[in-house]
Amino acid sequence: MSQTSIPISEAALRKLQELAEWSGVSVAGALEQAIKEQHDRQFWQAVNAGYAALRADPQAWAEEQAERQAWEATLMDGLDPTERWTEDGQPAPTTDQEETP
Repeated sequence: MSQTSIPISEAALRKLQELAEWSGVSVAGALEQAIKEQHDRQFWQAVNAGYAALRADPQAWAEEQAERQAWEATLMDGLDPTERWTEDGQPAPTTDQEETP
């Protein structure tokens, strides 16, 4: 991991140290967590604003709903609903294929 130095105020550093202590992580870990949480918060605010704008346009919202409805037809398009896959992307054996000891 690369390291970069950035100047921050003493007050911000104290708050960051307090966050680290509360969380039981390093100061760097607390900073990364705070950045991730702020990024996620702003991302979802933007998503919600986008959907609000879409809903405000009746024609665009109707088109979006129609597209969702079209995709609903693909959920059970003849695939076996009991099919399972392993972590490495291989089909898992079904219960009738499994060997019994």
